[in-house]
Amino acid sequence: MAMITAWVQGARPRTLPNAVAPVVVGAGAAAELGGFSWLRSALALLVALALIVGVNYANDYSDGVRGTDDARVGPLRLVASGTAEARSVLAAALSCFLLACIAGLALVILSGAWWLLAVGALCVGGAWFYTGGRRPYGYAGFGEVAVFVFFGLAAVLGTVYVQAGGLSLLALGGAVAVGSFSSAALLANNLRDIPSDTDAGKRTLAVRLGDLRTRRLYLALVVLPFAVTIAMAVALPPLLLASVTAPALIRPVRVVLGRATGRALIPVLADTGLALLLWAVITGAVLAAA
Repeated sequence: MAMITAWVQGARPRTLPNAVAPVVVGAGAAAELGGFSWLRSALALLVALALIVGVNYANDYSDGVRGTDDARVGPLRLVASGTAEARSVLAAALSCFLLACIAGLALVILSGAWWLLAVGALCVGGAWFYTGGRRPYGYAGFGEVAVFVFFGLAAVLGTVYVQAGGLSLLALGGAVAVGSFSSAALLANNLRDIPSDTDAGKRTLAVRLGDLRTRRLYLALVVLPFAVTIAMAVALPPLLLASVTAPALIRPVRVVLGRATGRALIPVLADTGLALLLWAVITGAVLAAA
C-alpha cells in the first residue's frame, strides 16, 4: 500500500487539472460549434491525462538520474528518494506515452485529420525533452512556453478540431486562458525551486528572471485569463460568469506576493490548478449551452 501511495504521489496529482481543464473547455467550444462527441472528448481526456502523468514520471526519472532533485523541496520524487528504481520510473513514463499515442491515433482515425499525427509526435517529444535528452529545454527556461503551447493551445484547439472539424475565436480565447493558467502553475513550482535549481545548474525561467520578477509574472499570468474572459464575453456575454472563479486565486496570489519561500509555496500549485479547473468548467458549460 505504501508503494502504491508513493507511485500516486510521483504522478503529481496536483497537476491533473492542467490536463482536464483544456479538454473541458475544448469540448464546450466543440459543442458551441455543433460538433460535440462524448467518445472523442473521452479520448482527448485520456490523451491529456496520459501525457501529463507521463511527463511527470519522465521528469522524475531524468532529474533523478542527473541528481538535480537531490536537494529539492516539494512532493516526493521516486528516483531521487530511492523509493523506486530509475528504470521502473522510465518504464512508467514510456507506458503513459504509449497510451497517449494509442488514444491519439484513435482520435485521428475518427476525425480523419491525419496531419494531427505530427502534432501528437510534437507533444510526446515535448513531454520527453522537457527534462530528457542532452539539452533539455526545461533547463534552459522554456518550460512555461511549452506548457502554454502543449497544455493550452494544442490541448484545447486539438479537442475542438477532432470533434467540430474547425475552430473559432472563442476556442482560441479559451486556449490562451488555459495556457496562461497552466504556465502560472509551473512558474509557481519553479519559483519554489529557485535555490535548488540554481545550485544544480538548472536555468529555469524563474532562475533567469529572479525571485521578484518571477512573482510579478505569476500575477500577470493569473490575471490574463480574466482579461481574456472579458474579451470573449463581448461575443458571448454569459461567459462573464467565469469571472466568479477569481476569488479562488486570492490565497495563492497572497502567498506569492507575500514573498513566501520553500514549502510555503507548495499549495500554490494546487490552488492555481483548482482555479483553472473551476474557470474551465464554467467556461465549458457556458460554451456548450450556447
